[in-house]
Amino acid sequence: MAAHIGALGPLTSLLRDYAGTPKSATTPWAGFLLALVGITARARVGAVAAAIAIDLVFVLIRAAEGRPFTVGNGPTLVLTALAVIAFVRWDEQRRRTALRTIAFGALLICATKVSEIWLDITAWACPMVLDPYVQVADRALGSPSWLVGHALDAAGPLATGVVRWVYFELPLAAVLVAAWQLRGVTTGAWPRHYLVRTFLTLGVVGPIWYVVFPVVGPVLAYGPQGLGFEIVDVWPNVVPAVPSSLEALRFDGITPRNCMPSLHTAWALSLFIHSRSGPLWLRWGGAFWLVCTLIATLGLGAHYGVDLIVGAALCLTVESALREPDRGWDRPRVRIVAMGVAVCTGVLLCIRFLAAQMAAYPIPSGIALVASLSALAIMFYTTWFGASSVEPIQASPCPSERSADGR
Repeated sequence: MAAHIGALGPLTSLLRDYAGTPKSATTPWAGFLLALVGITARARVGAVAAAIAIDLVFVLIRAAEGRPFTVGNGPTLVLTALAVIAFVRWDEQRRRTALRTIAFGALLICATKVSEIWLDITAWACPMVLDPYVQVADRALGSPSWLVGHALDAAGPLATGVVRWVYFELPLAAVLVAAWQLRGVTTGAWPRHYLVRTFLTLGVVGPIWYVVFPVVGPVLAYGPQGLGFEIVDVWPNVVPAVPSSLEALRFDGITPRNCMPSLHTAWALSLFIHSRSGPLWLRWGGAFWLVCTLIATLGLGAHYGVDLIVGAALCLTVESALREPDRGWDRPRVRIVAMGVAVCTGVLLCIRFLAAQMAAYPIPSGIALVASLSALAIMFYTTWFGASSVEPIQASPCPSERSADGR
């Protein structure tokens, strides 16, 4: 498929991480650091030193050849070497723990490679985008992308730079939270549920909707980055007038249709939820990342407000499906997952078929949108964190069944 549409495929991208110029400097290191939580402290020091040394060699080679500066070869090679050493030389318990976390790190890297080609596929498969419907429906929330975008412009380059960095380095924060949750795995204390499971599941489920409900975002459909395909270049200064009729917009064949739902919102919210049981610095860090991510998604023109609502609802739904696996699919779990699916589906259907009515009656429509997400959030809290939530009874608890996320 990658060759058919002229895009960089996941296997080619992975080979470049081994012996070429990595497409991303952050992803190989994020996966590598996540894998290190499953090995001993002494092995971690040696692995990090080896990864840094190899990266320095590749940096010098690229500099001598006049190629751009980047890193990522070192952690990829050392991660592979760790997998081989763990499989061949380490004893059963140590090998099992190490290979499990190494698999998480490798899966993070490979999932990122697959997601990159999937974004290219969305542009190829969906020539028409639904931004006109989303922009009109977003008036029920007060067109927040225009408001936050204008405010961020007024705040200056420093504020923009901070939220932009937070937005793009979300995997780094996720690795920190995951490493904290998995800090005891070398002693056999695996948590029942942890951030990695939610992150990867969201990364599988969320992008499916990119081809079901293709949207490119306000900075492209209504702003300066539309490259001639925009409806009008007014973002974030002027909210465009409501059109007399709504129809899909033909866009270019290279821009990903990755706005609905906002996976950055879903991932940042899951990070926030999983950081609640950590120390003070982790809780504040999770809150900071969530707030900055929400500001960035709107202020950088990447998303509309309704994208965030669907992204948050998706996060709470997936999180509810995965939490406390020992509890099984009891009535509270089924109820909250069903409600989450209903909220996501209902919002998308309203955007597609009732956008004009939502713009004509913004106050009741906005209240309905916020109330639906609020009800889902309240149900989520009472189900998993409230006084009425029930801890599953363990006949003979053991360290491997202890939860590192506060449950």
